[in-house]
Amino acid sequence: MYKKLLIALLPLVLLLAIPFALRPKQEVKTDSGKSDKLVIISAHNESIRYEYAQAFRKYYHERTGKEIELDFRSPGGTSDIVKYIADRYEAEFRREFESNSNNGKWNAEIAKRFAEPGVENDPGAPEEVKKARRLFLASNVGIGIDLMAGGGTFDMQRHARRGFAVDGGAQKRHPEYFKSEIIPQRFGGDELYDKQGRYYGVVLSTFGICYNADRVAELSDPSPPERWSDLGDAKFFNAISLADPTKSGSANKCFEVLIQQCMADSGNPELGWEQGMNLIKRIFGNARNLTDSAGKIPRDIAAGNAAAGMAIDTYGFTEQEWNILQFDGKPHFFYVPPKGGTAVSADPIQLLRGAPNRKAAEMFIDFLLSVEGQKLHAFKVGTPDGPQKHALRRPPIRRDLYKPEFQAYRSDPDYNPYESGASFVYRAELTAPYYGLLRILIRCIALDPQEELQRAWKAIIAAGGPTRVPQAFAAFNRLPFSYREIAKANAGLRQNAVAVAALCRQWSDFACQNYLEAEKLARQGR
Repeated sequence: MYKKLLIALLPLVLLLAIPFALRPKQEVKTDSGKSDKLVIISAHNESIRYEYAQAFRKYYHERTGKEIELDFRSPGGTSDIVKYIADRYEAEFRREFESNSNNGKWNAEIAKRFAEPGVENDPGAPEEVKKARRLFLASNVGIGIDLMAGGGTFDMQRHARRGFAVDGGAQKRHPEYFKSEIIPQRFGGDELYDKQGRYYGVVLSTFGICYNADRVAELSDPSPPERWSDLGDAKFFNAISLADPTKSGSANKCFEVLIQQCMADSGNPELGWEQGMNLIKRIFGNARNLTDSAGKIPRDIAAGNAAAGMAIDTYGFTEQEWNILQFDGKPHFFYVPPKGGTAVSADPIQLLRGAPNRKAAEMFIDFLLSVEGQKLHAFKVGTPDGPQKHALRRPPIRRDLYKPEFQAYRSDPDYNPYESGASFVYRAELTAPYYGLLRILIRCIALDPQEELQRAWKAIIAAGGPTRVPQAFAAFNRLPFSYREIAKANAGLRQNAVAVAALCRQWSDFACQNYLEAEKLARQGR
């Protein structure tokens, strides 16, 4: 019986084997152990990762004669990455701390404060905490990751202060890069690289407005948005695409820039804070969808899922270029820098403590800051030293790449953030200390009570707008605290977890109650 079954199955086996027998011979790749490795944690998109990998493999091989594998890790957006890094350093430092009985016993206070900047010199801190902090800063504790790429200077500055990042050494290896006419240390009020080498700006980033002309044409007023304030206009109700600032560092930075512009326009930080926060509330009142990544917003708008939104310049320009190709030179997606200016900031890279592949990581930093690496970010596909498949359209940090001799090669030959952003001076002292507070506050007054917020804003619009129902609009505009009280509010977020949760609930309840009152007053025509 078994023999008959085998005979019956033989034709089927032969049929399945034919494609394998006829396929062309391929080189068999084996792990020879000769390939070096570089581990990078990043929220960069696939296009950037691909071009980085292709260009750096060539650069590395020419200088070392070796192959290298780039291992990109992405546990989520910038906020998720920051949390992941902090959690991993706590776990790995605890492992090292407990491996030596002379260090004493690990406890909750050490876990909470070993990465606290300056605690080692705080006379009020427990001696065991100060000892643990000094041990951490003198250690080579690592998390199996070499570099963090992208995400903005705020989080990398925080990593530097906490001790998670160390000197990448580029200033020592290439002092010629850091002349003011090549890479200035500061521009527009923001640091482009850390004086101690714990992060280096690779490209410049600005924020602007993107919109779908077809969707805008359907609105009651078909004029396209030009200023940040336009996104809070009633005509954009249920038409704005936004990213969650608690998950996207880029989105949070954009909202900070918006507030900075309101402060600059009003000439009064207290008034500007109030105007900016209430504009953010109206923008969230107009939200049609909410994403976890700023890079998704241009795609949503190009697809017609929303009429307008905020975007980083590189995502906006890239989507606009694709839209031009897709619609035979007649695009419906556009990216514009907002009138009134926008802040220029750096998108950096940093070497993490205990990097397992430090030499390769240092070479990668050098590559990104070199003329060759900068061309990769700014040049068109197929140009000398340009990308292979994807035009990255990322404005280079090096000023010399904006010289006329490179203009024909750049994807955006007329765009120079060193000039376009010069009219807007970012004043870090006004909002940078409260960057973390901002994302929490937006969550408490715009995300948690989003249903009540949108109902109130819809009722105000239906009643004829803010000027027709001033009492309702006044209730809508109330904030949990003023700019004069912001330092106290920020200090409240440094309490224990239970106290912080209670404070956030207080802010959310405050907002919710005022939105309910605003809705009621608007329906009454008051």
